[in-house]
Amino acid sequence: MTTGTMVEHHLSAEGADQFILAGVGDENFREVASLFGVQVVLRGDHVRLAGALESVADSARVVEHMIELARLGKAFPASDVARFAASLDSRDGPDIRRGDEKLQISVPGSRRIIAPRSEGQRAYLQAMEDSDIVISIGPAGTGKTYLAVARAVDELFRKRVRRIILARPAVEAGENLGFLPGDLQEKVDPYLRPLYDALEDMMPAARVRRGIGDRTIEVVPLAYMRGRTLSDAFVILDEAQNATAAQMKMFLTRIGVSSRVVITGDKTQVDLPSAQGSGLIQVEEILRGIEGIEFVYLDEGDVTRHRLVKEIVRAYAVADQRRGGSRDNER
Repeated sequence: MTTGTMVEHHLSAEGADQFILAGVGDENFREVASLFGVQVVLRGDHVRLAGALESVADSARVVEHMIELARLGKAFPASDVARFAASLDSRDGPDIRRGDEKLQISVPGSRRIIAPRSEGQRAYLQAMEDSDIVISIGPAGTGKTYLAVARAVDELFRKRVRRIILARPAVEAGENLGFLPGDLQEKVDPYLRPLYDALEDMMPAARVRRGIGDRTIEVVPLAYMRGRTLSDAFVILDEAQNATAAQMKMFLTRIGVSSRVVITGDKTQVDLPSAQGSGLIQVEEILRGIEGIEFVYLDEGDVTRHRLVKEIVRAYAVADQRRGGSRDNER
């Protein structure tokens, strides 16, 4: 590193996957440049940073983090770069050298590795290793569904279960099912599409279709689960905040021998009619403390979508608190 106000610093990227490190069209490096006001150039096995002394020093810590992830084959989107910067600035932020190898999930048929990107996600993946039933509660974008599907696919390919069952309540979010075209299956398919999307991100589309054809993979509305016994399966109930109390009890009593269950939901996005209570909120009160059932809470710090999603989640939380305070004052 040179002396003076403007400096240049070189970091070794030897052994790093350069595509993971730089991102598509160098988008990861462009994000570093935008955040810190530095120039970032990859030349061979070295990353050159140039700019003001303090900016280069701060950006170097983030790029070192990115290099280490790239050496481990851990892909990350450009939207994570700002979170890396925030985490590394915090004394109690995640230590990238802790080693999450046992929590990593290798995507079948590709070089991709799915690993926790926050302390909350780390706790979530660990809970899925340790407990037969995991109930994950948190806002949009925290990886609740994605990580659960990744774990389910991993369990299936390792032959720890014989099938994957993914369920969702077919509850309208401000729209009416009756106005959608097609038969009943065509009406509910849009509500199940996020589960198909997550599956197809983990497995080749042909393998997903084959799994659905031979029933090793089922994607079904929650109402279709009544009367069944789900044995030797990895079962996911997604968007559980929209399951009624009766539906939740029905679902939980379907669980058979050698099955693992993950329930995900966001208590701030209940679309049920006001007269119907959310089954997710009820089980939070009823099932707490039962051995083998673990609750995991994610928050805005675990959001891994576009960086603005974290700000949106925070803004809505503040607005909800204000409305709650106003109602209390009216009383």
